[in-house]
Amino acid sequence: MKRTEFHYDLPDELIAQYPLKNREDSRLLCLHKHSGTLEDQQFRFLLTQLKPDDLLIFNDSKVIPARLFGNKESGGKVEILIERVINKRSVLAHIRASKSPKPGNTIVLENGERLLVDGREDDLFKLIYNGELTVIELMEKSGHIPLPPYIRREDELDDKTRYQTVYARYPGAIAAPTAGLHFTRDLLKLLAENGINIGYITLHVGAGTFQPVRTDLIEDHIMHREWYQIDKSLCDQVEETKKRGGRVIAVGTTVVRCLESASTKGSLQPHSGDTDIFIFPGYKFNVIDGMITNFHLSESTLLMLVCAFAGKEKIFSAYKHAIDNKYRFFSYGDAMLIV
Repeated sequence: MKRTEFHYDLPDELIAQYPLKNREDSRLLCLHKHSGTLEDQQFRFLLTQLKPDDLLIFNDSKVIPARLFGNKESGGKVEILIERVINKRSVLAHIRASKSPKPGNTIVLENGERLLVDGREDDLFKLIYNGELTVIELMEKSGHIPLPPYIRREDELDDKTRYQTVYARYPGAIAAPTAGLHFTRDLLKLLAENGINIGYITLHVGAGTFQPVRTDLIEDHIMHREWYQIDKSLCDQVEETKKRGGRVIAVGTTVVRCLESASTKGSLQPHSGDTDIFIFPGYKFNVIDGMITNFHLSESTLLMLVCAFAGKEKIFSAYKHAIDNKYRFFSYGDAMLIV
């Protein structure tokens, strides 16, 4: 399939630059994938679209303040985007500078802390920190929230909480699993009280999620890798839900990638490791019966994933409806429910 088959035009004013004051105030476009029926709803009324015994699966990864600024000892400015935390002292990172640093060079951060360039792994730099803190603590102290490139402003204090789900637990992501941003603790409690089951996986979203597809044929695209973990308890929840006739609904494309990556042998299995699964039309889904997802960029791998699940024509019809009705797009925007 050609990349251009997944192109659509989006007015700039529909790209959400800030979150709404209240998470539940987002709109929810419901797509019934078999009939193609569309329904405009408010996210706070999500319960009306669910059934007792449905299982909602969330990604509990926590966004880290992964953007750091500093200078090379020679004086040149440096911007660091940490891609992956290896351990308490070392990370893999993207570095933006007028001239790339070399192994053995030192980067001095804005607060005076120092990072040693220890080498490279493909396009990433391995950085070592030998200060009194852990690298996570260093980021919490000095880092900035790495807002997506289509949010054309500097990060602000509110982004530390708003570009984060209320159930985030495990630090490691440099982009939020944005479908979960609409949930509040009160809404989660309401869902549980009404027989909706809740489970969790962990996938640390990397910068590759924003990597455009540059090949003309999407089959030639090389997918980025992300670390994920699925426990046996979640696998048991999925199996029990299927037996009861409930639906497994993924909250976000990251959850879809986890579940489908861990079920390549036909049944969902516990797993901890990397995934580079690329889901596009023609893919046969093994686990999910529905998904909650935000609106995705034109020609992106995430748009291709939702087209694989619901059908390209129906998704593009839904996106046209969303644009015509002034839905807010991307990370801080509105949501879709596909069942």
